[in-house]
Amino acid sequence: MKSKNVEFVISPGPAHMVGDGFRVHNFIPAHPSLSMHRMSPFIMLDYNAKMYVVPSNKPKGVGVHPHRGFETVTIAYKGKVAHHDSSGGGGIIGEGDVQWMTAASGVLHKEYFEEEFSKKGGEFQMVQLWVNLPAKYKMSPPKYQAILNENMGRVDLENNAGRLEIIAGEYLNAKGPASTFTPIYLITAYLNENGVHNFKLPENYNTGLVVLEGEIEVEGKKASANQFVLMSKEGENFEVKASKESKVLILSGEPINEPIAAHGPFVMNTREELIQAFMDFNEGKFGYLED
Repeated sequence: MKSKNVEFVISPGPAHMVGDGFRVHNFIPAHPSLSMHRMSPFIMLDYNAKMYVVPSNKPKGVGVHPHRGFETVTIAYKGKVAHHDSSGGGGIIGEGDVQWMTAASGVLHKEYFEEEFSKKGGEFQMVQLWVNLPAKYKMSPPKYQAILNENMGRVDLENNAGRLEIIAGEYLNAKGPASTFTPIYLITAYLNENGVHNFKLPENYNTGLVVLEGEIEVEGKKASANQFVLMSKEGENFEVKASKESKVLILSGEPINEPIAAHGPFVMNTREELIQAFMDFNEGKFGYLED
């Protein structure tokens, strides 16, 4: 059976601040090889590599801002994030938990360090993905999924290789709790030193790996912490071997083969729909949320 090859191992570009709290490296779409079309349905990936949050009585983060036409997926690997949106969604994203917000027809939201975590400070690590929606779902009602770590699908790998946590999709008979509009796999692999697993994901899906910790070999190509590995569309299988204890996020999804018209916080299919999104936002149609 044909293997997926490694197309590129991509090092992070310069970090930038999102709001006054999150220090991120953008992989999608900042890197030329990781366009919105090439990684569809994943149209944005910000990675907040491990950092220390200085204690503060006033939680830092991102103030009220709008979204339309896609979903935001926030994975808190270290630390805690609080979230509120104008559709009534909100809560605390604890360590290991995931927030899956469907902006769709439009919401306002804000996110910042959880109050107690902010006061104490500590280690923080986060991934935020934007997942595109097909045209027929872009104007559907907003919704919110709070995915607790304890509810994720779990797989113990053979030969003490490690374990998998399944956020979305069904893999090795373990099903992730996330509800998605298109077929998606979102898996965190915790690999022991010298642990090996041969992943099998559908051909023609767009597939990438974020090395969160450690050092791995993917089909013989080395990648270390904070790097992104882009896999070829062809083939189904690829072997991941951990040179030392490692944590890796695997994302794979069926492409949405539709036009993309994106500007700032809005991702639609046409320029006209973008203009309408700005008009609706300016007219207050996304609801109200106190900053």
